[in-house]
Amino acid sequence: LKEKGWKIDIVSADHQNKPDVGTTIARRWIDVEKVDIIVDVMNSGVALAINNLVAERNAIMIPGAATSELTDASCSSNTVHWAFDTYMLAKSTGQALVKAGGDSWYFLTADYAFGHSLERDTAAVVTKAGGKVLGSVKHPLNSSDFSSFLLQAQASKAKIIGMANAAGDTTNTIKQASEFGIVAGGQKLAGLLVFLSDVHSLGLKVAQGLSLTEAFYWDLNDDTRAFSKRFSERMKNKAMPSVIQAGVYSGLIHYLKTLETMGGNLHDGAKVVAKMKELPTDDPLFGKGSIRVDGRKIHPAYLFEVKSPSESKGPWDYYKLVGTTPADQAFRPLSESKCPLVNKK
Repeated sequence: LKEKGWKIDIVSADHQNKPDVGTTIARRWIDVEKVDIIVDVMNSGVALAINNLVAERNAIMIPGAATSELTDASCSSNTVHWAFDTYMLAKSTGQALVKAGGDSWYFLTADYAFGHSLERDTAAVVTKAGGKVLGSVKHPLNSSDFSSFLLQAQASKAKIIGMANAAGDTTNTIKQASEFGIVAGGQKLAGLLVFLSDVHSLGLKVAQGLSLTEAFYWDLNDDTRAFSKRFSERMKNKAMPSVIQAGVYSGLIHYLKTLETMGGNLHDGAKVVAKMKELPTDDPLFGKGSIRVDGRKIHPAYLFEVKSPSESKGPWDYYKLVGTTPADQAFRPLSESKCPLVNKK
């Protein structure tokens, strides 16, 4: 970028999973520090709040949050949703497990925008595929004790316990489910948002057999392996990239390519995003793709099963590919969209 004469400043802050904290930070960045683009934003409640702000201020956001609302009813001309969303996760994991005989579900759901969205989307997929939802229980974000929630799920006798949560909540659920002997008792856990780093922290002995969907995996093909090798060499712990890191990198690469096409930074978020939608996406992480009118980045979804310790051939070799949902089928079809941008089109 130096040879182009571009000077790029990177700032970061902790939104603490609180929408008010996130919007305060984002407002200061845009209004005072003249930040053009905000990326990452993993919490769905925070992302939805900042989504409104970037539209008002004509900035840009490429969030890592999962809620599909960002390209549905809450879509914006200033937001591009990159790696994954709750609709994609629900369709890939829910549909496949029902087809494989997992036709009764009970949800253990994080009680905020992301969890509600993920449960709703997955329940719709399960029902459409011919399965039944036997019930659900909500838990607070960042819970430490899942015993009462897991006992309710166990008592439901559902074949599949769908974990509509993420991060520490998911890993704690899996650990405590193992202690309760839930999987040993015949019920199967479905991780509706599980990251490579989660499986790494759990270890294969605890996580083996878990079904999950990812849009990126480091060992998917030659291109992803080559990128991930470069990434890992820069990490102190030699970690491989997760889909979160891949999404931020890929989204920013496309943003910078778009600025180059437009002759530099216009400081006009809506105009830049419109051009980002015109240009095809292409990078080593997600391959060739596109961005739809609703701001949804389109690429395949991959259903994986976590390997057993004996199946793993080395560090970070955690997944085996079970199936692929093609790019044109992985995300909510525009015909079902509530996005005003689609209706205008």
